[in-house]
Amino acid sequence: MLKKPQMNALGTSLLRFWNSSIGKKLIVAITGIMLVGFLLGHMAGNLLIFQGREDLNDYAEFLHHMLHGWGIWIARLGILGAFVLHIIATVSLVQQNRAARDSRYACDTTVQAPVSSRIMIWTGLTVIAFVVFHIFHFTVRLDPDLAGMKDPGNPDRHDVYGMVIAGFQNPLVVIFYILAISFLCSHLSHGIASIFQTLGLRTEKTRVAIRNLALAISVILWIGFLSIPILVATGGLKDAPATSSASSATPDPSLSQN
Repeated sequence: MLKKPQMNALGTSLLRFWNSSIGKKLIVAITGIMLVGFLLGHMAGNLLIFQGREDLNDYAEFLHHMLHGWGIWIARLGILGAFVLHIIATVSLVQQNRAARDSRYACDTTVQAPVSSRIMIWTGLTVIAFVVFHIFHFTVRLDPDLAGMKDPGNPDRHDVYGMVIAGFQNPLVVIFYILAISFLCSHLSHGIASIFQTLGLRTEKTRVAIRNLALAISVILWIGFLSIPILVATGGLKDAPATSSASSATPDPSLSQN
C-alpha cells in the first residue's frame, strides 16, 4: 500500500527537478559529457582507417559482436537518449529564459545580437540534420551499394573500410560533412566550457584553462573527423583491396611452369 505514495513522491520530485532551471542545466551538462565522450571515442575508432582495412573492419566487427550483439544497441540507445534529452532540455531552457525576460528588453536584445541568434538556430538545425543523415548514410545504410559491401579478405563481414571510402566519393556529401562538423565543433567550444560552469568548476582562476581545454577538444575533433572525408575527396586516402591470408599463401601456378 505504501508503494503508490512512494512512486507519486518520486514522480513529483523528478517533475520538480525537470521544471527547475538548475535541473535542466544539470541534464544538459551530464548529457553533454556523455556526448563529448562518445564523439572522442567515435573519432578514435574512425581513425583506425589510417591503419588499414583489416584494423578498421576488426574494430567494427568487435563492436557488433560485443555482449553478444547487445552492446552496440545499448550504446546506441544510450547516446540517442542523451542526444534527445540534451536537445529538449536546451530548448526548454531557452524558452524559460525568454519568458523570464521583461518585455521592454525584448526589442533591445533583438537589436544587439540578431546575427548570433540566427547562427545558433541554423547551426543547431544543421547538426541535427547531420546526425540524421549520418545515421542513414553509414549506420542504416540506405544506399544498397554501401550496404552490400563485403570485406575482400573475409566475405562474411561488412567492409566498413570500403564503405567509408565509397561514401565520401560524392563531393556534396563531403561539403555537408565539413559544414556540419564545423558547426558542431563551434558549438562544443562554448558548450564544454558551459558544462564546467554548470558543475561549479569554472572560477576566475580556471576560466582561461577551461576555455583553452574546450577549444583544444573542439579542434582535435574537427581535425580528426574531417581528415577522413577530405583525404578521400583529394585522393589521399584510397581503397586498396585486401588479399586474404589463404590466397596470399597459395603459390602462383605460373611460377611452377617451365
